[in-house]
Amino acid sequence: MKGWRDAAGFLALAIVWGSGYPAIRAAVRGIDPLFLAAVRFDLIGVIVMAYVIASGRQWWPARGDWGSILVGGGLLIALHNGLLFVAQTLISSAMGAVIISTVPILSVAFAIPRLPDARPTPIRVLGILLGLVGVGIIASPPPGALTSPDPVGVGIMFLSAAVFAFASVEIRHRRTDLPVTSLQAWMMLVGGPLLHVGSLVVGETQALAYRTDVLVGFVYLVLVAGVVGYLLYFTLLDSLGPVEINLVGYVEPPVAAVVGWVALNEVISPNTVVGFAVIVVGFTLVKRQALASFVQGLRGP
Repeated sequence: MKGWRDAAGFLALAIVWGSGYPAIRAAVRGIDPLFLAAVRFDLIGVIVMAYVIASGRQWWPARGDWGSILVGGGLLIALHNGLLFVAQTLISSAMGAVIISTVPILSVAFAIPRLPDARPTPIRVLGILLGLVGVGIIASPPPGALTSPDPVGVGIMFLSAAVFAFASVEIRHRRTDLPVTSLQAWMMLVGGPLLHVGSLVVGETQALAYRTDVLVGFVYLVLVAGVVGYLLYFTLLDSLGPVEINLVGYVEPPVAAVVGWVALNEVISPNTVVGFAVIVVGFTLVKRQALASFVQGLRGP
């Protein structure tokens, strides 16, 4: 029963987070992207922190926890999501989800000089290069196409993935004993105000358009992809472990593609599909040892 619950939870998380990309595309039609991200993390941070306190977990950080909180709030929440939300005004849901799936590959690249378990072997280097090739394929125009992907949008989304990967390595390097739910809540409560500052600096409108598609996208991002998604993630992280939960990033792009096609009439380009396949191969090479251990665990003693 536990195996079935974990599998159902994993699939639910992939659907919830994969659908978040089309929700962003819908919401930014009536809410400026940085302001949208700021309000989203304000609300999620308050709700997750309330959950942490109600569940009796340690919620107040020790002095050594603040480094992780500031790195996570500044980079993982504010900068990563700010870039992601801006990029989703320029490229499709599926394209955004596929580019973000390079995060585990880029994390290994950033970890090489910092962590002893990320040695630059030839296979790992090949996997990292394949991840970059996959992004290049996505950014290139399909043969015979009249239009090409917005290179600025692709570049901003790739930078968003790189920021997430770098921040993940830094947080792992600084990790303390603060529960992951508490750490995430504090990151959101730091990152939300930083996003507000960024929104004001670039002169965004501090309001939303009262349209059905915009409001549905906003509510979905906060309550479903936000609160439900993060709490589901915390539960699965304890149950499955970090390797297995990372695999959700490779189920999200097909979900984003289908939901974007059905809800927003987005076209899935052949290059996005081919680029995703190349990125998956790169991920498999980079994480082959962890994946082998995972498969061996499924097979049993």
